[in-house]
Amino acid sequence: MAAAQLTLSELNNQIKEQLDDAFPNLLWIKAEISELNQNRTGHCYLELVDIDEATKNIVARCRATIWSYTFRMLKPFFETTTGQAFSEGLKVLVSAKVEFHPLYGLSLNIRDIDPTYTMGDMARKRREILLQLEEDGVVDMNKELELPLVPQRIAIVSSPTAAGLQDFRDQLANNAYNIHFYTKLFPAIMQGKDAAASIIIALEQVFEYEDFFDVVVIIRGGGAQIDLASFDHYELAYHITQLPIPVLTGIGHDKDETAVDLVAHTKLKTPTAVAEFLISGAAAFEQMLDEMKERFVEQVEDRLHTEKEFLKSSMQKLTQGVRELVSEENNRFNLTNFRLEKSIPAFLGAKTQQLQDHKHLIEKLGTGRINEQNHQLSRKLDNLQFFMQRQFRIKRNQLTQSHELFKIRLKNTLKEEENKLTNFEGKVRLMDPKSVLKRGYSLTYSGGHLIKSTKQLSDGDEIETQLSDGKVKSKITKK
Repeated sequence: MAAAQLTLSELNNQIKEQLDDAFPNLLWIKAEISELNQNRTGHCYLELVDIDEATKNIVARCRATIWSYTFRMLKPFFETTTGQAFSEGLKVLVSAKVEFHPLYGLSLNIRDIDPTYTMGDMARKRREILLQLEEDGVVDMNKELELPLVPQRIAIVSSPTAAGLQDFRDQLANNAYNIHFYTKLFPAIMQGKDAAASIIIALEQVFEYEDFFDVVVIIRGGGAQIDLASFDHYELAYHITQLPIPVLTGIGHDKDETAVDLVAHTKLKTPTAVAEFLISGAAAFEQMLDEMKERFVEQVEDRLHTEKEFLKSSMQKLTQGVRELVSEENNRFNLTNFRLEKSIPAFLGAKTQQLQDHKHLIEKLGTGRINEQNHQLSRKLDNLQFFMQRQFRIKRNQLTQSHELFKIRLKNTLKEEENKLTNFEGKVRLMDPKSVLKRGYSLTYSGGHLIKSTKQLSDGDEIETQLSDGKVKSKITKK
């Protein structure tokens, strides 16, 4: 029996009737959006696919539509709930009616969408990214980098038109501490499907200057929460972990932490918060330097006071010691002189008595013998007197020389100590701020504050200049 012959339209109509009978009600279908287009009338046309998790191959494909009146409600509901743009690459759970058109074939007419399914998939994707980074052993590499004490050379990865970029730069340039920051923009797309690849390219450009920049800041500023999906990207997060420069993020969200935030060195909420973080860190370091300077000046002043007191005490002790030494030597000299003067008359008296005894004896021996003996005795007496006088002069000269030598040595010692004191006083005077002013330096104040830069002054400001011999008040006419 010959098979029945059908036209293609008849076949398609039969298929449509069979499908309408087989699927009379709405179905909940899990799929991934591979293509998405919205035409000028507001209708949304999609291509849904089913991907095998093991092989990553597409195992099913189907067209789908969301008519404009439904799409106007579903799109904002989905994006507000998930914080994610309704776009390609998302896994979705949709309620749809199976339809078959004789001309256009099989399609799904989407009537509703469950955002919680997509949110769960996004969180799962983020967890998978972090687990993969942990398995790679790189998740904390950027966090382990040492942040410079005063990061002033900043590489910025941002869109040139980002709302927060100019605010970030203005806040750095006009900080209250007059701290100078150098910034260099490395442009990148910060939203959409091409954002991750664009940011990676910018980071690779920064890497070429790794020895120059202190930190890298990734700022988004403004924009919608739905654009955060670009920052839950494995390749982008991996590039940040490998960057040998600390990365700061300020991509403008409070609720969620993206994979980029979790691997960056420091996560901050907004570009303004990043700028304040950099300014406050530099200001804290400058304050620490000021405190160290004050402590150093105090220690120098204390040391100078201590050394002056020590010198004063040493001079007093030295003067007292010299006086005692001179007094002791004078007493010794006077005692020696007294003993010598006292011993000579006694010695001469003893010898005179001996001569008298000899004289009586000689007188007994006879006149001739007496004369001879007298002559000999007289000569011996003269010799003795000459010898005693000579010895007295020698001892007296020796004492005089010893006294003079001691005076010379004492004078030299005093001169050396005076020279040391003079040298030390000269060093102290050189370190005295007044001496620095006398060499031609000056200090300028405005409103009681020390002026270190012309940026602190404006035309018409009054200033006060401290010189070595007084103060001068002036008025700025032109800067």
